Amino acid sequence: MLRSSALRHLPRAVAVAASVAVASVSMPTTPLAAQPASPASVSSDGALAESVARWIALAAPPSGESHALDALKPLLPGWTRDSMGNLVRRVGRGSPRRMVACAMDVPAFVVSGITEQGYVRLHRTGVAAHPLWDQFHEAHQLRILTARGDVTGVVAIANGHFSRQHRGDTTVVGVDQLWVDVGTGTKAQTEALGIALLDPVVAARPVWTYAGHAAGPAAGARASCAAVASAGAAATAATQPGETIYVLSSQRSFGWVGLAAVVARVGRLDALTLLDEGRATGSATTVPVARLGAPRRQLSRVIASTGLDSVRLVSPAVRYAGSLVESIDGAAIRGVLAEAARASGATAAPALLAPPLDTVRVRAPRRDAYDAIEKTFVTIADLPGVPGHEWRVREAITALLPAWAKARATVDSAGNLIVAAGPERDTIAFIAHMDEVSFEVEAIARDGTVRLARRGGVVPSAWEGQPAALHFDRTGTGTGAAAAPASLRGVFVPRDSARVKAPAVSTAWFGMDSAALVAAGVRVGSAVTGYKRAARLGAPGDAGTRLTGRGSDDRTGSTALLHAVQRLDPNRLARKVLFVWSVREEGGLLGAGAFGAEHGRSLQRVYSVDTFVSSDTPLENPAFAYAPLGQGFVLRGLDDGAISPPAERARVLAVARAQGIPVQLGTTHGSTDGSAIAPYGGPNVGLSWPGRYSHTPGEVLDLRDVAALVRIITALAAAPR
Repeated sequence: MLRSSALRHLPRAVAVAASVAVASVSMPTTPLAAQPASPASVSSDGALAESVARWIALAAPPSGESHALDALKPLLPGWTRDSMGNLVRRVGRGSPRRMVACAMDVPAFVVSGITEQGYVRLHRTGVAAHPLWDQFHEAHQLRILTARGDVTGVVAIANGHFSRQHRGDTTVVGVDQLWVDVGTGTKAQTEALGIALLDPVVAARPVWTYAGHAAGPAAGARASCAAVASAGAAATAATQPGETIYVLSSQRSFGWVGLAAVVARVGRLDALTLLDEGRATGSATTVPVARLGAPRRQLSRVIASTGLDSVRLVSPAVRYAGSLVESIDGAAIRGVLAEAARASGATAAPALLAPPLDTVRVRAPRRDAYDAIEKTFVTIADLPGVPGHEWRVREAITALLPAWAKARATVDSAGNLIVAAGPERDTIAFIAHMDEVSFEVEAIARDGTVRLARRGGVVPSAWEGQPAALHFDRTGTGTGAAAAPASLRGVFVPRDSARVKAPAVSTAWFGMDSAALVAAGVRVGSAVTGYKRAARLGAPGDAGTRLTGRGSDDRTGSTALLHAVQRLDPNRLARKVLFVWSVREEGGLLGAGAFGAEHGRSLQRVYSVDTFVSSDTPLENPAFAYAPLGQGFVLRGLDDGAISPPAERARVLAVARAQGIPVQLGTTHGSTDGSAIAPYGGPNVGLSWPGRYSHTPGEVLDLRDVAALVRIITALAAAPR
């Protein structure tokens, strides 16, 4: 599972010693990435990165910095918050009089409107530092920070299966193209969640570290604030001469107005050190106030009024500056800690403070009729299942089978999991696939950059600039199999600039060079996915039934098949029924092809349990493939690979209507496993649920439709003919 214990069981606060002499950065201009480090400090890079990653995870949209400052309050006794939202601490008195400052806010969004269909529209706050900033949010979860608490949403994206309808959509996506799905169907339902105009909206990011790096939006700026806060927390009048004013400022995104307000009211200053955002080439240099630049023009006027003619600017070195995976390493973190100490007049760098983990986003299943289905889905959906590497999913499904089915479960030579039940006559099969669109390593460059081969119909823009994970397979088989090594964390490398939406090539970096990757066991063909965390949309405790998760295609079908098996009594079946969880569906239907060659000639019919890619989104034309979420399972009558015979459609509809199971009939794009089995003689009938945003990290389903799908599978398996 991608989420490691490090994400869930870390203590509330961590203080990491940064063993760097202040003298090592006393030169007028110092590249921060090149600070000398002792062996002890090198060994602490992972802990430093973890601490900074927690700072990165704090929500601090412009003028909404209070969300972060509230979380920091227990760590920073003696600090005060002013009317502008700045957090300030003053230590000592007399001369020299210094200020050490950073800015907490990160460009974000606010709610600018709610559509009649319940979608939230956005307006950006602050100037994005990366040309793909808005696009990076497509198909990913957001947090809407309402007065009543967080609401989870996901940004809509065109269905991957509908690429032919979107061939002309090649330009980079901007904020005006972002539609946020919060799991509702009307404006009134969205407003009932507490969402209102101007509510801040931020990316829902994990606490992400890899190979001694911390990654996330404004990683460099957050490392700077971690250093300022740590220096201020450690400072006493006895440890430094004169007076030092520490500031975690607000509204950097609007001309540094928060810091300007503090400077204007403190009066004379002898020195000001500004620990700023990260840059590709880090530096620490003294700059004339008049040359602070356009974004700081108003700030420079206020600074000049204090009598200062220069400011020390510190910019830590980062990778992928301005993106959602901006990354800072331990050396750069130690550098900003040393600069904070130098600016304070301290003789040693402070210990690095880490805020508590954000518990707002810890998943708690709702206690409703769909809790069991949700729990199963999350259990298997959050597992990696790259085509050809589905073993984790297969083992999880096997573990969830009822005792009778587990005793009969077999795995064929292709890797398909098969459970047979019922007498040897009139065989039918239900098949869902375990794999997901994803990536494999195609080549490894000397610097460790990994070129990725796309497996299945990947929408490449939806992974660019996001957390990545590389998964190892086990060695050996059966009881003698060795445990797989822990997955490597990294990032999907973002382009520095772009004229078109989709990157031509997908690459990833895991914080090490090629020799280290190979030594760790990385090979051509190794499996790579993105970060995975399924979640209910809406607010905690509301009655919403929408769920978002990567791999819904086809972990939803796998979940429905599993729950149907759990409901059945094998001794009461009138025919032989094969329940199949297949491999390698994405990109070739290979597992189904192997199953068909072995069993297809004996099948009366095969039911393919897979997504119905629905146009029930604001980005699609509802004239085709329209099946609204929440209105029942879908009888998939026609797709690109098959058309179900009229008699078979009538059979399914008759059973559904007789048992009061809500059903929709439709046609869509794509194909299913049944297309590889039908040539052996058994008609293919598609049983689906309507899904949004297919083949992306933001797929959305409605649990009511999954419950209906479980019911129809159960009914058809138990039907007398």
